[in-house]
Amino acid sequence: MNQALSVLEQRGFLQQCTDRDGLQAAMDAGPVTFYVGLDPTGPSLHAGHMVPLFAMVHLARAGHNPIAVIGGGTARIGDPSGKTEIRKMLTVEQISANALSIQAQVERFLAGHGVGATIVNNADWLADLKYIEFLRDIGRHFSVNRMLTFEAYKKRLETGLSFIEFNYQLLQSYDFLVLNERHGCTLQIGGDDQWGNIVAGADLIRRIRSAETWGVTFPLVTRADGQKMGKTEQGAVFLDPGMVSPYEFFQYWRNVPDADVKKFLYLYTFLDVDEVEALGALRDQEINRAKERLASELTAMVHGQDETEKALQAARAAFSGSGQADRSAIPQTEVSAGHLEGMTVVDLFTHTALCTSKGEARRLIEQGGARVNDQPVLGIDQMVDRAWFDGGEALLRAGKKRYHRVVLGQ
Repeated sequence: MNQALSVLEQRGFLQQCTDRDGLQAAMDAGPVTFYVGLDPTGPSLHAGHMVPLFAMVHLARAGHNPIAVIGGGTARIGDPSGKTEIRKMLTVEQISANALSIQAQVERFLAGHGVGATIVNNADWLADLKYIEFLRDIGRHFSVNRMLTFEAYKKRLETGLSFIEFNYQLLQSYDFLVLNERHGCTLQIGGDDQWGNIVAGADLIRRIRSAETWGVTFPLVTRADGQKMGKTEQGAVFLDPGMVSPYEFFQYWRNVPDADVKKFLYLYTFLDVDEVEALGALRDQEINRAKERLASELTAMVHGQDETEKALQAARAAFSGSGQADRSAIPQTEVSAGHLEGMTVVDLFTHTALCTSKGEARRLIEQGGARVNDQPVLGIDQMVDRAWFDGGEALLRAGKKRYHRVVLGQ
């Protein structure tokens, strides 16, 4: 028996499947061609996009054939799934630039794990569609009543659903049809918010080609602390090495809630089951070893092993309060000696990425969350002390886990 579905299920990827027994039989009979779609709505994928990438590798290693569809066409409309309002419309030029960047990221990720994929852009078949013919040939197979039963549309009806977004399901279904015709693709995978679109695509293929296809969705990953996956107070945790420093990327994973560690080790690493179970069983301070392993595995995938080691040592130095030389990977800001004159601690924290405004810095200090060189800040009116920069730098901390170095310049 082909073990692909069992592996996905064991590691927490399987949420829904259109026909588990039928798909298993197809996989047992030989390689299945599957696809995942990635709309280039930004210049980089972020941590929230990583589940389908890992699933692609698991399926490819089990002998199946992946297709990555870069949504250069569908991104011109915007997927309403999981959104409370219409997405910002991008220019065709912006979408094309984003598509090239995201394609390169997908290729690097897959190649880094020893697999390849067919990569296509759906703008190649969507951009020049003739609308009247499309509605006649494709649109007639869709029931508006049925579309409105899917969760993505039901939620949006509460806040408003534009007509252009209503077309998204037709286009994604058409993608599946085209891939089935051109590449023999019989399986679409994606997040659980895509369930309605995936089912609609399989139904369209059945109606037009009388062919059997399947769909698999993954759970929408959330953190135990309520934060959206891949998001921080400072923004998204991007997979582009130039957009997030190795230290910040490492710290995101190092600081996940204890309750998420085992789940994330299964989803976001290729460690074997025994090792994940052993790491996931750690408790209290020992769980930090598991978090470091999670952070190290992921950071190495994006930033490389050398930068990962620097980030690990910088994190340990920051937490221990010693070893300035090892803090070099911590994000830093340079301040001239003259600029320190008359500067308050509020100004100092606002000068870094720890606080985006003076109001945020004041709240941080008043709530007792600001420290300099591991010493609590006394109040919002405290003046910056030149003695803080013994050795040429001061280490600022916001909350328990966010650090920033301020280096004294000329």
